[in-house]
Amino acid sequence: MKKSIYLLLSLIIMISLLSACGANEDPVDKTNNDNPPSQAEDIPQVPELSQEEKQKLLQDERDALEKTRKEEMGEFYVPLPALGEENEAQTVKAKSLYITGNVAGFKFQEEDIDYYAEYIQAISGQSGKSPDGSRLDDVSKLEKVLGIAKASEINALVIDIKNDHGHVTWESNLEIVKQVGSDIDVRFTDYDTLFEYLDRNEIYKIARIVAFKDPLFAKAKPDHAILLKAGGVYLDNAGESWVNPFSEYVWNYVVGLSKEAALRGFDEIQYDYVRFPDRAATYNPITEFPGRNDRKKDEGIEDFLRFARKELEPYNVHISADVFGIVTHSWDDIPDDIGQTWRKVANQVEYICPMIYPSHYGPGLYGYDVPDKHPYEISRLAVMEAIERNAAQKDPAIIRPWFQGFSAPWVRGNIKYDAKAISDQMVAAAELGVEEYIIWNASNNYEPMSFFYQDRVDKNKIKEGQDIMERSPEEALDRFLKAQRSTKYTQLYLMTPIEDRLEDYDEFVEDMEKTNPVLKTFNMDSISKNDDNTYKAIVNVSYTSDLGTYTNEAAEFMIIKENQVFKVKTPKIEWTEVTTE
Repeated sequence: MKKSIYLLLSLIIMISLLSACGANEDPVDKTNNDNPPSQAEDIPQVPELSQEEKQKLLQDERDALEKTRKEEMGEFYVPLPALGEENEAQTVKAKSLYITGNVAGFKFQEEDIDYYAEYIQAISGQSGKSPDGSRLDDVSKLEKVLGIAKASEINALVIDIKNDHGHVTWESNLEIVKQVGSDIDVRFTDYDTLFEYLDRNEIYKIARIVAFKDPLFAKAKPDHAILLKAGGVYLDNAGESWVNPFSEYVWNYVVGLSKEAALRGFDEIQYDYVRFPDRAATYNPITEFPGRNDRKKDEGIEDFLRFARKELEPYNVHISADVFGIVTHSWDDIPDDIGQTWRKVANQVEYICPMIYPSHYGPGLYGYDVPDKHPYEISRLAVMEAIERNAAQKDPAIIRPWFQGFSAPWVRGNIKYDAKAISDQMVAAAELGVEEYIIWNASNNYEPMSFFYQDRVDKNKIKEGQDIMERSPEEALDRFLKAQRSTKYTQLYLMTPIEDRLEDYDEFVEDMEKTNPVLKTFNMDSISKNDDNTYKAIVNVSYTSDLGTYTNEAAEFMIIKENQVFKVKTPKIEWTEVTTE
Protein backbone atom coordinates (compact mmCIF):
# COMPACT_ATOMS: atom_id res chain seq x y z
CA MET A 1 0.00 0.00 0.00
CA LYS A 2 2.90 2.38 0.65
CA LYS A 3 3.96 1.81 -2.95
CA SER A 4 0.44 2.78 -4.07
CA ILE A 5 0.73 6.11 -2.25
CA TYR A 6 4.09 6.81 -3.86
CA LEU A 7 2.68 5.91 -7.31
CA LEU A 8 -0.26 8.24 -6.77
CA LEU A 9 2.02 11.09 -5.74
CA SER A 10 4.17 10.44 -8.82
CA LEU A 11 1.05 10.56 -11.04
CA ILE A 12 -0.02 13.88 -9.53
CA ILE A 13 3.43 15.36 -10.09
CA MET A 14 3.50 14.08 -13.69
CA ILE A 15 0.07 15.55 -14.40
CA SER A 16 1.16 18.89 -12.96
CA LEU A 17 4.33 18.90 -15.08
CA LEU A 18 2.42 18.05 -18.23
CA SER A 19 -0.07 20.80 -17.51
CA ALA A 20 2.78 23.24 -16.96
CA CYS A 21 4.40 22.20 -20.22
CA GLY A 22 1.14 22.82 -22.08
CA ALA A 23 0.81 26.27 -20.58
CA ASN A 24 4.38 27.33 -21.40
CA GLU A 25 4.86 25.96 -24.94
CA ASP A 26 5.69 28.41 -27.73
CA PRO A 27 2.75 29.56 -29.95
CA VAL A 28 2.57 27.79 -33.35
CA ASP A 29 1.61 29.50 -36.62
CA LYS A 30 -1.25 27.21 -37.65
CA THR A 31 -1.78 29.08 -40.96
CA ASN A 32 1.55 27.85 -42.27
CA ASN A 33 0.81 24.42 -43.73
CA ASP A 34 4.53 23.87 -44.36
CA ASN A 35 5.10 23.59 -40.60
CA PRO A 36 4.05 20.18 -39.31
CA PRO A 37 2.26 20.09 -35.96
CA SER A 38 4.70 20.15 -33.04
CA GLN A 39 5.08 17.09 -30.87
CA ALA A 40 3.59 19.00 -27.94
CA GLU A 41 0.35 19.53 -29.91
CA ASP A 42 -0.09 15.76 -30.07
CA ILE A 43 -0.20 15.52 -26.24
CA PRO A 44 -3.74 15.86 -24.94
CA GLN A 45 -4.04 18.74 -22.53
CA VAL A 46 -4.88 17.56 -19.03
CA PRO A 47 -6.27 20.17 -16.70
CA GLU A 48 -4.19 20.69 -13.58
CA LEU A 49 -5.72 19.24 -10.42
CA SER A 50 -6.79 21.67 -7.77
CA GLN A 51 -5.37 21.39 -4.27
CA GLU A 52 -8.71 20.04 -3.07
CA GLU A 53 -8.69 17.35 -5.78
CA LYS A 54 -5.15 16.33 -4.92
CA GLN A 55 -6.08 16.11 -1.25
CA LYS A 56 -9.11 14.00 -2.08
CA LEU A 57 -6.99 11.58 -4.10
CA LEU A 58 -4.59 11.25 -1.20
CA GLN A 59 -7.44 10.78 1.27
CA ASP A 60 -9.07 8.13 -0.94
CA GLU A 61 -5.77 6.29 -1.07
CA ARG A 62 -5.39 6.58 2.70
CA ASP A 63 -8.92 5.25 3.23
CA ALA A 64 -8.14 2.25 1.04
CA LEU A 65 -4.91 1.69 2.94
CA GLU A 66 -6.68 1.84 6.30
CA LYS A 67 -9.29 -0.66 5.10
CA THR A 68 -6.55 -3.10 4.16
CA ARG A 69 -4.64 -2.47 7.42
CA LYS A 70 -7.78 -3.09 9.45
CA GLU A 71 -8.35 -6.41 7.72
CA GLU A 72 -4.72 -7.49 8.14
CA MET A 73 -4.22 -6.30 11.73
CA GLY A 74 -7.57 -7.47 13.08
CA GLU A 75 -7.89 -7.02 16.84
CA PHE A 76 -4.63 -5.03 16.95
CA TYR A 77 -5.70 -2.38 14.45
CA VAL A 78 -4.80 1.23 15.21
CA PRO A 79 -5.17 3.87 12.45
CA LEU A 80 -2.24 5.84 11.13
CA PRO A 81 -2.04 9.54 12.03
CA ALA A 82 -4.59 11.51 10.02
CA LEU A 83 -3.19 13.25 6.93
CA GLY A 84 -1.98 16.70 7.89
CA GLU A 85 -2.17 15.87 11.60
CA GLU A 86 1.07 13.94 11.98
CA ASN A 87 2.72 14.32 15.36
CA GLU A 88 5.70 16.67 15.60
CA ALA A 89 7.76 14.90 18.23
CA GLN A 90 9.66 17.33 20.40
CA THR A 91 13.01 16.50 21.95
CA VAL A 92 13.91 17.72 25.42
CA LYS A 93 16.37 16.90 28.15
CA ALA A 94 13.73 15.24 30.28
CA LYS A 95 13.83 15.73 34.03
CA SER A 96 10.86 13.64 35.00
CA LEU A 97 8.49 12.49 37.72
CA TYR A 98 6.47 9.28 37.55
CA ILE A 99 2.72 9.27 38.20
CA THR A 100 0.16 6.49 38.08
CA GLY A 101 -2.81 6.52 35.74
CA ASN A 102 -5.01 7.01 38.79
CA VAL A 103 -3.24 10.23 39.82
CA ALA A 104 -3.09 11.42 36.21
CA GLY A 105 -6.87 11.15 36.16
CA PHE A 106 -7.40 13.51 39.10
CA LYS A 107 -9.29 16.73 38.47
CA PHE A 108 -7.09 19.74 39.02
CA GLN A 109 -7.40 23.47 39.57
CA GLU A 110 -4.75 25.77 38.14
CA GLU A 111 -5.05 28.11 41.09
CA ASP A 112 -4.03 25.21 43.37
CA ILE A 113 -1.09 24.40 41.10
CA ASP A 114 -0.01 28.04 41.19
CA TYR A 115 -0.39 28.18 44.96
CA TYR A 116 1.86 25.14 45.43
CA ALA A 117 4.40 26.52 42.94
CA GLU A 118 4.53 29.78 44.92
CA TYR A 119 4.99 27.77 48.12
CA ILE A 120 7.97 25.94 46.56
CA GLN A 121 9.46 29.20 45.32
CA ALA A 122 9.23 30.54 48.86
CA ILE A 123 10.76 27.55 50.68
CA SER A 124 13.54 27.32 48.09
CA GLY A 125 14.37 31.01 48.46
CA GLN A 126 13.54 31.87 44.85
CA SER A 127 10.84 34.41 45.63
CA GLY A 128 12.22 35.89 48.84
CA LYS A 129 8.75 35.58 50.37
CA SER A 130 7.62 33.75 53.49
CA PRO A 131 6.03 30.39 52.65
CA ASP A 132 2.27 30.09 53.06
CA GLY A 133 1.46 26.52 54.09
CA SER A 134 -2.13 27.16 55.10
CA ARG A 135 -3.67 25.36 52.11
CA LEU A 136 -1.25 22.48 51.58
CA ASP A 137 -3.82 19.87 52.60
CA ASP A 138 -6.16 21.11 49.87
CA VAL A 139 -3.67 20.41 47.07
CA SER A 140 -3.93 16.99 45.37
CA LYS A 141 -1.00 14.79 44.40
CA LEU A 142 -1.44 15.73 40.76
CA GLU A 143 -1.57 19.44 41.56
CA LYS A 144 1.60 19.09 43.65
CA VAL A 145 3.40 17.32 40.80
CA LEU A 146 2.35 20.04 38.37
CA GLY A 147 3.33 22.70 40.91
CA ILE A 148 6.79 21.16 41.23
CA ALA A 149 7.12 21.29 37.44
CA LYS A 150 6.13 24.95 37.44
CA ALA A 151 8.56 25.92 40.20
CA SER A 152 11.59 23.73 39.42
CA GLU A 153 13.56 22.11 36.62
CA ILE A 154 11.06 19.24 36.26
CA ASN A 155 9.83 19.34 32.65
CA ALA A 156 8.44 15.85 31.97
CA LEU A 157 5.97 13.32 33.35
CA VAL A 158 6.01 9.54 33.01
CA ILE A 159 2.38 8.38 33.09
CA ASP A 160 1.14 4.80 33.41
CA ILE A 161 -0.87 3.68 30.38
CA LYS A 162 -0.48 -0.05 31.04
CA ASN A 163 0.59 -0.83 34.58
CA ASP A 164 2.30 -3.71 36.39
CA HIS A 165 -1.01 -5.57 36.78
CA GLY A 166 -1.84 -5.42 33.09
CA HIS A 167 -4.54 -2.76 33.48
CA VAL A 168 -4.85 -0.15 30.75
CA THR A 169 -5.47 3.09 32.58
CA TRP A 170 -7.60 4.85 29.97
CA GLU A 171 -10.40 3.73 27.70
CA SER A 172 -8.90 2.09 24.62
CA ASN A 173 -10.31 1.64 21.13
CA LEU A 174 -8.33 -1.55 20.48
CA GLU A 175 -10.47 -4.62 19.98
CA ILE A 176 -7.87 -6.79 21.75
CA VAL A 177 -8.22 -4.63 24.86
CA LYS A 178 -11.96 -5.31 24.87
CA GLN A 179 -11.31 -9.05 24.49
CA VAL A 180 -8.93 -9.10 27.44
CA GLY A 181 -10.92 -6.61 29.50
CA SER A 182 -7.77 -4.72 30.38
CA ASP A 183 -9.48 -1.29 30.47
CA ILE A 184 -12.33 -2.22 32.80
CA ASP A 185 -10.87 -0.17 35.65
CA VAL A 186 -10.28 3.11 33.84
CA ARG A 187 -9.01 5.96 36.04
CA PHE A 188 -7.33 8.25 33.52
CA THR A 189 -10.49 9.51 31.86
CA ASP A 190 -10.10 13.19 31.04
CA TYR A 191 -6.66 12.96 29.45
CA ASP A 192 -7.40 15.73 26.95
CA THR A 193 -7.64 18.31 29.74
CA LEU A 194 -4.37 17.21 31.31
CA PHE A 195 -2.59 17.04 27.95
CA GLU A 196 -3.78 20.54 27.05
CA TYR A 197 -2.27 21.83 30.29
CA LEU A 198 0.98 19.91 29.78
CA ASP A 199 1.38 21.14 26.22
CA ARG A 200 0.60 24.70 27.19
CA ASN A 201 3.26 24.55 29.91
CA GLU A 202 5.79 22.69 27.72
CA ILE A 203 5.82 19.54 29.85
CA TYR A 204 7.06 16.49 27.93
CA LYS A 205 4.72 13.49 27.99
CA ILE A 206 6.07 9.94 28.38
CA ALA A 207 3.74 6.93 28.27
CA ARG A 208 4.90 4.10 30.55
CA ILE A 209 3.79 0.78 29.09
CA VAL A 210 4.61 -2.37 31.04
CA ALA A 211 5.50 -4.89 28.37
CA PHE A 212 5.72 -8.47 29.62
CA LYS A 213 4.59 -8.52 33.23
CA ASP A 214 0.90 -8.87 32.48
CA PRO A 215 -1.12 -11.36 34.56
CA LEU A 216 -4.36 -10.04 33.08
CA PHE A 217 -3.38 -10.82 29.49
CA ALA A 218 -1.79 -14.12 30.51
CA LYS A 219 -5.07 -15.21 32.11
CA ALA A 220 -7.20 -14.15 29.13
CA LYS A 221 -4.78 -15.55 26.52
CA PRO A 222 -2.94 -18.40 28.29
CA ASP A 223 -1.45 -19.72 25.05
CA HIS A 224 0.69 -16.56 25.03
CA ALA A 225 1.86 -16.83 28.63
CA ILE A 226 5.10 -18.39 29.87
CA LEU A 227 4.13 -22.06 29.98
CA LEU A 228 5.11 -24.96 32.22
CA LYS A 229 6.50 -27.99 30.43
CA ALA A 230 4.23 -30.13 32.60
CA GLY A 231 1.22 -28.11 31.50
CA GLY A 232 -0.37 -24.87 32.66
CA VAL A 233 0.96 -21.35 33.16
CA TYR A 234 4.10 -20.44 35.10
CA LEU A 235 3.62 -18.28 38.20
CA ASP A 236 6.47 -16.18 39.57
CA ASN A 237 7.54 -15.91 43.19
CA ALA A 238 4.66 -13.50 43.87
CA GLY A 239 2.14 -15.88 42.32
CA GLU A 240 1.70 -13.81 39.14
CA SER A 241 1.84 -14.95 35.52
CA TRP A 242 3.81 -13.29 32.73
CA VAL A 243 3.23 -13.16 29.01
CA ASN A 244 5.76 -14.77 26.70
CA PRO A 245 8.28 -12.15 25.47
CA PHE A 246 8.96 -14.26 22.38
CA SER A 247 5.30 -14.15 21.29
CA GLU A 248 4.66 -11.83 18.33
CA TYR A 249 0.99 -11.88 19.31
CA VAL A 250 2.00 -10.22 22.58
CA TRP A 251 4.26 -7.81 20.68
CA ASN A 252 1.32 -6.64 18.59
CA TYR A 253 -0.73 -6.03 21.74
CA VAL A 254 1.98 -3.96 23.42
CA VAL A 255 2.79 -2.00 20.27
CA GLY A 256 -0.91 -1.44 19.52
CA LEU A 257 -1.26 0.30 22.88
CA SER A 258 1.87 2.29 22.03
CA LYS A 259 0.43 3.48 18.72
CA GLU A 260 -2.76 4.59 20.44
CA ALA A 261 -0.76 6.50 23.05
CA ALA A 262 1.19 8.24 20.28
CA LEU A 263 -2.01 9.16 18.42
CA ARG A 264 -3.44 10.71 21.57
CA GLY A 265 -0.48 12.99 22.07
CA PHE A 266 2.33 11.30 23.98
CA ASP A 267 5.82 12.39 22.94
CA GLU A 268 7.52 9.17 23.97
CA ILE A 269 6.72 5.52 24.60
CA GLN A 270 8.65 3.98 27.49
CA TYR A 271 8.71 0.21 27.89
CA ASP A 272 9.05 -1.09 31.43
CA TYR A 273 9.37 -4.76 32.40
CA VAL A 274 10.80 -5.25 28.93
CA ARG A 275 12.33 -8.46 30.20
CA PHE A 276 11.68 -11.96 31.47
CA PRO A 277 10.94 -12.74 35.15
CA ASP A 278 13.86 -12.85 37.55
CA ARG A 279 14.88 -16.07 39.36
CA ALA A 280 15.58 -17.59 35.96
CA ALA A 281 17.70 -20.39 37.41
CA THR A 282 14.57 -21.66 39.17
CA TYR A 283 12.11 -21.57 36.28
CA ASN A 284 14.33 -22.19 33.24
CA PRO A 285 14.28 -26.00 33.60
CA ILE A 286 10.49 -26.21 34.00
CA THR A 287 9.19 -23.63 31.50
CA GLU A 288 8.95 -23.24 27.75
CA PHE A 289 8.55 -20.27 25.43
CA PRO A 290 6.66 -21.01 22.20
CA GLY A 291 8.18 -19.05 19.32
CA ARG A 292 11.63 -18.91 20.89
CA ASN A 293 13.32 -20.57 17.90
CA ASP A 294 16.62 -21.17 19.72
CA ARG A 295 17.09 -17.47 20.50
CA LYS A 296 18.68 -16.25 23.71
CA LYS A 297 16.44 -14.18 25.94
CA ASP A 298 18.30 -10.94 25.23
CA GLU A 299 17.94 -11.63 21.50
CA GLY A 300 14.18 -11.91 22.00
CA ILE A 301 14.05 -8.55 23.80
CA GLU A 302 16.27 -7.01 21.11
CA ASP A 303 13.92 -8.34 18.41
CA PHE A 304 10.87 -6.94 20.19
CA LEU A 305 12.40 -3.48 20.46
CA ARG A 306 13.44 -3.59 16.81
CA PHE A 307 9.85 -4.54 15.89
CA ALA A 308 8.39 -1.75 18.03
CA ARG A 309 10.72 0.84 16.54
CA LYS A 310 9.74 -0.11 12.99
CA GLU A 311 6.01 -0.23 13.74
CA LEU A 312 6.05 3.16 15.46
CA GLU A 313 7.96 4.99 12.71
CA PRO A 314 4.79 6.46 11.10
CA TYR A 315 3.70 7.83 14.48
CA ASN A 316 6.81 9.97 14.97
CA VAL A 317 7.22 9.20 18.64
CA HIS A 318 10.38 8.61 20.69
CA ILE A 319 11.05 5.20 22.25
CA SER A 320 12.76 4.35 25.53
CA ALA A 321 13.30 1.19 27.57
CA ASP A 322 13.88 0.57 31.27
CA VAL A 323 16.56 -1.87 32.40
CA PHE A 324 17.70 -3.13 35.79
CA GLY A 325 20.40 -0.99 37.36
CA ILE A 326 22.72 -3.99 37.54
CA VAL A 327 22.75 -4.13 33.72
CA THR A 328 25.32 -1.30 33.74
CA HIS A 329 27.59 -3.66 35.70
CA SER A 330 26.87 -7.11 34.27
CA TRP A 331 27.61 -8.44 30.78
CA ASP A 332 25.60 -10.46 28.27
CA ASP A 333 22.58 -10.91 30.56
CA ILE A 334 24.76 -12.91 32.96
CA PRO A 335 24.01 -14.09 35.61
CA ASP A 336 20.42 -12.82 35.72
CA ASP A 337 19.25 -14.28 32.38
CA ILE A 338 16.27 -11.91 32.17
CA GLY A 339 16.84 -10.74 28.60
CA GLN A 340 18.57 -7.43 29.31
CA THR A 341 22.00 -6.79 27.79
CA TRP A 342 23.00 -3.13 27.72
CA ARG A 343 24.19 -2.82 24.13
CA LYS A 344 21.30 -4.87 22.71
CA VAL A 345 18.80 -2.50 24.30
CA ALA A 346 20.78 0.71 23.78
CA ASN A 347 21.13 0.08 20.05
CA GLN A 348 17.37 -0.30 19.51
CA VAL A 349 15.89 2.67 21.39
CA GLU A 350 16.50 6.40 21.72
CA TYR A 351 16.67 6.48 25.53
CA ILE A 352 17.87 3.77 27.88
CA CYS A 353 16.77 4.10 31.48
CA PRO A 354 18.70 2.06 34.06
CA MET A 355 16.86 1.83 37.38
CA ILE A 356 19.68 2.95 39.64
CA TYR A 357 18.01 2.53 43.03
CA PRO A 358 20.69 2.13 45.73
CA SER A 359 18.20 0.11 47.81
CA HIS A 360 18.07 -2.53 45.06
CA TYR A 361 21.81 -3.31 45.09
CA GLY A 362 23.06 -6.20 47.20
CA PRO A 363 25.55 -5.87 50.07
CA GLY A 364 29.12 -5.44 48.90
CA LEU A 365 28.38 -4.21 45.39
CA TYR A 366 30.76 -1.41 44.40
CA GLY A 367 32.45 -2.03 47.75
CA TYR A 368 29.61 -0.78 49.98
CA ASP A 369 28.09 -2.98 52.67
CA VAL A 370 24.81 -1.05 52.51
CA PRO A 371 24.51 0.58 49.08
CA ASP A 372 21.27 2.28 50.16
CA LYS A 373 23.33 4.51 52.48
CA HIS A 374 25.39 5.88 49.59
CA PRO A 375 23.09 7.45 46.98
CA TYR A 376 25.82 9.70 45.53
CA GLU A 377 28.52 7.06 45.27
CA ILE A 378 26.28 4.28 43.89
CA SER A 379 24.73 6.59 41.32
CA ARG A 380 28.11 7.90 40.23
CA LEU A 381 29.63 4.46 39.75
CA ALA A 382 26.58 3.05 37.94
CA VAL A 383 26.35 6.03 35.58
CA MET A 384 30.07 5.84 34.85
CA GLU A 385 29.66 2.21 33.81
CA ALA A 386 26.66 3.11 31.66
CA ILE A 387 28.71 5.78 29.88
CA GLU A 388 31.57 3.32 29.32
CA ARG A 389 29.19 0.81 27.73
CA ASN A 390 27.66 3.48 25.54
CA ALA A 391 31.12 4.63 24.48
CA ALA A 392 31.67 1.26 22.82
CA GLN A 393 28.72 1.75 20.43
CA LYS A 394 28.45 3.96 17.34
CA ASP A 395 25.03 5.46 18.00
CA PRO A 396 23.62 4.29 21.33
CA ALA A 397 20.58 5.50 23.23
CA ILE A 398 20.78 8.55 25.49
CA ILE A 399 21.20 7.61 29.15
CA ARG A 400 18.28 8.70 31.31
CA PRO A 401 18.47 6.95 34.71
CA TRP A 402 15.67 6.24 37.15
CA PHE A 403 16.58 7.50 40.62
CA GLN A 404 15.23 6.53 44.02
CA GLY A 405 12.58 8.88 45.39
CA PHE A 406 11.54 6.71 48.33
CA SER A 407 12.92 5.31 51.57
CA ALA A 408 13.50 1.55 51.84
CA PRO A 409 12.75 0.44 55.43
CA TRP A 410 13.07 -3.22 54.39
CA VAL A 411 16.82 -2.73 53.84
CA ARG A 412 18.87 -3.27 56.99
CA GLY A 413 20.92 -0.13 57.61
CA ASN A 414 18.81 2.02 55.28
CA ILE A 415 18.66 5.80 55.41
CA LYS A 416 15.76 8.20 54.96
CA TYR A 417 15.62 9.45 51.39
CA ASP A 418 15.00 13.12 52.05
CA ALA A 419 15.61 15.93 49.57
CA LYS A 420 19.39 15.75 50.10
CA ALA A 421 19.64 11.98 49.56
CA ILE A 422 17.40 12.09 46.50
CA SER A 423 19.23 14.99 44.91
CA ASP A 424 22.64 13.40 45.62
CA GLN A 425 21.79 11.02 42.80
CA MET A 426 21.13 13.84 40.33
CA VAL A 427 24.31 15.61 41.45
CA ALA A 428 26.37 12.49 40.75
CA ALA A 429 24.89 12.09 37.27
CA ALA A 430 25.15 15.78 36.36
CA GLU A 431 28.86 15.80 37.25
CA LEU A 432 29.28 13.10 34.60
CA GLY A 433 27.31 15.05 32.00
CA VAL A 434 24.07 13.02 32.36
CA GLU A 435 21.38 15.62 32.93
CA GLU A 436 18.22 13.62 32.24
CA TYR A 437 16.54 11.53 34.93
CA ILE A 438 13.27 10.12 36.25
CA ILE A 439 12.34 9.95 39.91
CA TRP A 440 10.36 6.92 41.06
CA ASN A 441 8.00 7.07 44.01
CA ALA A 442 5.20 4.51 43.80
CA SER A 443 2.91 6.73 45.89
CA ASN A 444 3.68 9.80 43.78
CA ASN A 445 4.72 11.81 46.84
CA TYR A 446 7.66 14.01 45.90
CA GLU A 447 9.82 16.25 48.06
CA PRO A 448 10.02 19.54 46.10
CA MET A 449 13.38 20.59 47.54
CA SER A 450 14.96 17.58 45.80
CA PHE A 451 15.18 19.65 42.63
CA PHE A 452 17.32 22.53 43.91
CA TYR A 453 20.78 20.94 43.91
CA GLN A 454 22.53 22.76 41.08
CA ASP A 455 24.95 24.68 43.30
CA ARG A 456 26.34 21.35 44.57
CA VAL A 457 27.33 20.05 41.13
CA ASP A 458 31.12 20.05 40.71
CA LYS A 459 31.70 20.63 37.00
CA ASN A 460 35.41 19.94 37.49
CA LYS A 461 34.99 16.56 39.14
CA ILE A 462 36.83 14.86 36.27
CA LYS A 463 40.41 16.08 36.52
CA GLU A 464 42.61 17.19 33.65
CA GLY A 465 44.23 14.18 32.03
CA GLN A 466 41.52 11.75 33.14
CA ASP A 467 38.69 10.17 31.19
CA ILE A 468 35.09 9.78 32.36
CA MET A 469 36.15 6.61 34.25
CA GLU A 470 38.64 8.72 36.22
CA ARG A 471 41.55 6.88 34.62
CA SER A 472 44.81 8.46 33.54
CA PRO A 473 46.33 7.35 30.22
CA GLU A 474 48.77 5.20 32.18
CA GLU A 475 45.97 3.52 34.13
CA ALA A 476 43.92 2.95 30.98
CA LEU A 477 46.88 1.37 29.18
CA ASP A 478 47.70 -0.83 32.17
CA ARG A 479 44.08 -2.02 32.34
CA PHE A 480 44.05 -2.72 28.60
CA LEU A 481 47.32 -4.67 28.62
CA LYS A 482 46.20 -6.76 31.58
CA ALA A 483 43.01 -7.55 29.68
CA GLN A 484 45.12 -8.71 26.73
CA ARG A 485 47.15 -10.88 29.07
CA SER A 486 44.08 -12.49 30.66
CA THR A 487 42.07 -12.52 27.38
CA LYS A 488 39.28 -10.58 29.05
CA TYR A 489 37.34 -9.87 25.89
CA THR A 490 34.70 -7.69 27.54
CA GLN A 491 37.33 -5.18 28.66
CA LEU A 492 39.15 -5.32 25.34
CA TYR A 493 35.89 -4.65 23.52
CA LEU A 494 35.18 -1.60 25.70
CA MET A 495 38.71 -0.21 25.41
CA THR A 496 39.45 -0.81 21.71
CA PRO A 497 38.53 2.11 19.40
CA ILE A 498 35.33 1.34 17.49
CA GLU A 499 36.99 1.60 14.07
CA ASP A 500 39.71 -0.89 15.11
CA ARG A 501 37.38 -3.81 15.85
CA LEU A 502 34.17 -5.45 14.73
CA GLU A 503 31.15 -3.53 15.99
CA ASP A 504 29.17 -6.52 17.24
CA TYR A 505 30.61 -7.99 20.44
CA ASP A 506 29.89 -11.61 19.54
CA GLU A 507 31.59 -11.16 16.16
CA PHE A 508 34.49 -9.41 17.90
CA VAL A 509 35.00 -12.40 20.21
CA GLU A 510 34.69 -14.83 17.32
CA ASP A 511 37.30 -12.87 15.39
CA MET A 512 39.69 -12.89 18.36
CA GLU A 513 39.26 -16.61 18.88
CA LYS A 514 40.32 -17.33 15.29
CA THR A 515 43.94 -16.61 16.26
CA ASN A 516 43.84 -16.48 20.11
CA PRO A 517 46.39 -13.69 20.66
CA VAL A 518 47.68 -13.50 24.26
CA LEU A 519 50.01 -10.93 25.77
CA LYS A 520 52.52 -12.97 27.76
CA THR A 521 54.65 -10.16 29.23
CA PHE A 522 54.73 -6.37 29.13
CA ASN A 523 56.73 -3.56 30.61
CA MET A 524 55.75 0.09 30.08
CA ASP A 525 58.74 2.28 29.25
CA SER A 526 57.27 5.75 28.66
CA ILE A 527 54.09 7.68 27.85
CA SER A 528 54.11 11.10 26.19
CA LYS A 529 51.30 13.45 25.21
CA ASN A 530 50.91 14.48 21.57
CA ASP A 531 49.78 17.86 20.29
CA ASP A 532 46.33 16.45 19.41
CA ASN A 533 45.71 15.32 23.01
CA THR A 534 46.43 11.69 22.20
CA TYR A 535 49.19 9.79 23.97
CA LYS A 536 52.02 7.59 22.71
CA ALA A 537 53.28 4.78 24.88
CA ILE A 538 56.45 2.74 24.39
CA VAL A 539 56.00 -0.77 25.75
CA ASN A 540 58.18 -3.87 25.82
CA VAL A 541 55.78 -6.68 24.85
CA SER A 542 55.75 -10.37 24.06
CA TYR A 543 52.72 -12.07 22.45
CA THR A 544 51.82 -15.59 21.42
CA SER A 545 48.99 -16.76 19.17
CA ASP A 546 47.94 -19.59 16.90
CA LEU A 547 49.86 -17.72 14.17
CA GLY A 548 53.17 -17.59 16.01
CA THR A 549 54.95 -15.18 18.34
CA TYR A 550 55.69 -11.48 18.44
CA THR A 551 58.25 -9.66 20.57
CA ASN A 552 59.00 -5.95 20.47
CA GLU A 553 61.04 -4.04 23.04
CA ALA A 554 59.68 -0.69 21.79
CA ALA A 555 56.16 -1.28 20.57
CA GLU A 556 54.15 1.95 20.10
CA PHE A 557 50.65 1.99 21.56
CA MET A 558 48.36 4.99 21.09
CA ILE A 559 45.90 6.09 23.77
CA ILE A 560 42.99 8.19 22.48
CA LYS A 561 39.86 9.54 24.10
CA GLU A 562 36.76 8.29 22.28
CA ASN A 563 33.28 9.18 23.58
CA GLN A 564 34.88 10.39 26.84
CA VAL A 565 36.66 7.07 27.48
CA PHE A 566 40.35 6.32 26.95
CA LYS A 567 40.81 3.63 24.28
CA VAL A 568 44.03 1.90 23.20
CA LYS A 569 45.24 1.33 19.64
CA THR A 570 47.44 -1.75 19.44
CA PRO A 571 50.36 -1.58 16.99
CA LYS A 572 50.27 -3.83 13.94
CA ILE A 573 51.60 -7.24 14.88
CA GLU A 574 53.67 -9.29 12.44
CA TRP A 575 53.72 -12.84 13.72
CA THR A 576 56.82 -15.00 13.54
CA GLU A 577 55.82 -18.55 12.83
CA VAL A 578 57.15 -21.04 15.34
CA THR A 579 58.92 -23.95 13.68
CA THR A 580 59.39 -27.36 15.24
CA GLU A 581 62.16 -29.76 14.33
